[in-house]
Amino acid sequence: MEQRHLGRTGLRVSRIGLGTLTWGRDTDEHDAAEQLKSFWDAGGTLVDTADVYGGGEAEYLLGRLMERLVSRQDLVLSTKAGSVPDPDRRTDGSRGHLLAALDASLARLGTDHVDLWQLHAFDPHTPLEESLQALDIAVRSGRARYAGVANFCGWQLAKAGTWQLGGDRTRLAGTQLEYSLLQRGVEREVLPAAQDLGIGLLPSSPLGRGVLTGKYRGGTPSDSRGASETMAPFVEPYLDDAASRIVDAVATAADGLATTPLHVALAWVRDRPGVTAPIVGARTARQLAAALSVETLSLPDEICRALDDVSAPVHRYPDHDWSTL
Repeated sequence: MEQRHLGRTGLRVSRIGLGTLTWGRDTDEHDAAEQLKSFWDAGGTLVDTADVYGGGEAEYLLGRLMERLVSRQDLVLSTKAGSVPDPDRRTDGSRGHLLAALDASLARLGTDHVDLWQLHAFDPHTPLEESLQALDIAVRSGRARYAGVANFCGWQLAKAGTWQLGGDRTRLAGTQLEYSLLQRGVEREVLPAAQDLGIGLLPSSPLGRGVLTGKYRGGTPSDSRGASETMAPFVEPYLDDAASRIVDAVATAADGLATTPLHVALAWVRDRPGVTAPIVGARTARQLAAALSVETLSLPDEICRALDDVSAPVHRYPDHDWSTL
């Protein structure tokens, strides 16, 4: 699998990443082991997790698999901290919480460092400089090699990235947000800010929460996320008429290229300007293998333009020159 630099850094990662959101919850140890092995066999290196995935079980599971299946040194390990299971406060970006969470993640993962450590979300109740200081401490102490953020909007990313360029601070290597043909909001401000600051984009949910695979075109399969009581609200926003038109266009493109809608949707986001590596989450090794086989596919320019047109978000003032409005 092709390797890419993450942002304006020396860190190289596979251009498809393996997500572990369902590990320890919907994906058991056997299936997780099959996923990790097939990912590694395909040349994948970037494995993404978080301290809250499965209530910590995803990190425990990944740590156990690294002991016996794939060597820690062969992976680019990324985790996140800052999300908390508190309905009154979804994020805690305080320096104390973040550093304690990092130590707990390292213990669960069975390693002394992660390659990329990310703030999971912006905390409006904590000064941003305090949260960013935790990133600097983590890198200086050797507990993290590189630092990044996730789920930051445009102004938040611009502020954080600019702050980190000053003094003896750690440059932000990456930012992780949802990005797909069904969710192109990052193109409004986040992606331009990331490109200007040399921050690599790691798209999550690149398959539109599974909808872009076409599996929901004839209804909701009983074994899909959309049929799950916990995950149905996650999928439902992408089952409207506007999404259906985009899914139909992806399917048409796939038919013309003799490939699958999954491959078309994944190749589109993988090769967008500013993107380093989409993070693909799968419940089974078979689903992951289908995604990894996209490596040889490059979409023709005319297909990309057609998909761009049918999925184009509405960006007006102030994104475009006011004099043209």
